[in-house]
Amino acid sequence: MKYKNIKEGMFLSRPNRFIAYVNIEGKEEVCHVKNTGRCKELLIPGVKVYLEESDNKDRKTKYDLVSVMKGEKLFNIDSSAPNKVFGEWAINSGYFGNITYFKPECKYKNSRFDFYMETDEDKIFAEVKGVTLEKDGVLMFPDAPTQRGVKHLRELIECTKEGYKAYAVFVIQTDYAKYFTPNSITHPEFAEALSDAKKSGVNILCVTCDVSDDKISIKEQVKVVL
Repeated sequence: MKYKNIKEGMFLSRPNRFIAYVNIEGKEEVCHVKNTGRCKELLIPGVKVYLEESDNKDRKTKYDLVSVMKGEKLFNIDSSAPNKVFGEWAINSGYFGNITYFKPECKYKNSRFDFYMETDEDKIFAEVKGVTLEKDGVLMFPDAPTQRGVKHLRELIECTKEGYKAYAVFVIQTDYAKYFTPNSITHPEFAEALSDAKKSGVNILCVTCDVSDDKISIKEQVKVVL
């Protein structure tokens, strides 16, 4: 996945979930934040950020904030990126085998999963979550309680009971992790649901990404600790 018209800036503040104030080339700009999560450990006044400049002159905001430096690591915080890079990777990597049918946003009962795939042998549902919460090299999800996430895990379990293969996919939006684990302190119910999913046959897949100021792509699989 590649961005265009990238600008470097310095993060100033985030008055609400949708916008941030960023210093770009000496001028304070109002920018759209492409992530409604908290990201409090990333969006700290004074940090370096990267933004995509829009060529749409009718937009209220000229820039989208897409990535931020945390120490020496660059974190992509674009909430649309995990699905895009996973879709590219699923088709091109061969991880799932020979894919004969591929559909994003596929409905199953009361949920709409991010992907449905068919291979020569399997019918597969996959739900993708982006991960940006890091502490001492350990990456965690979620950074805030997510009943929607719990619902998706419960329905992935139902998929396995009906003969589908099911994947809960966690896309770490930086290039390194010691391991991934659910954030049981912030949302113990999600951690419990993820453990139940694993026991029920849902595949838990976690991958890191190569991230630069204008690109992001899946790098490698990392260990999951439940």
